Amino acid sequence: MSDVLVVVSKLKKMGKEAGLRTGKDYVEALSAKVDGIVKASIEKVKAEGKKKTIGAEDLT
Repeated sequence: MSDVLVVVSKLKKMGKEAGLRTGKDYVEALSAKVDGIVKASIEKVKAEGKKKTIGAEDLT
């Protein structure tokens, strides 16, 4: 996975506010999870064939 799908600065800020650092591996793993969620939503919408917009109801 090459694209980072999360805002790294926001993640690091959250970690810092909690007194923690954010590792690169965490950012990459979270981005991979987001990628999987979005791809699953896309497949769900395509399989249903009823609409052209991914919405909150398509999160699995």
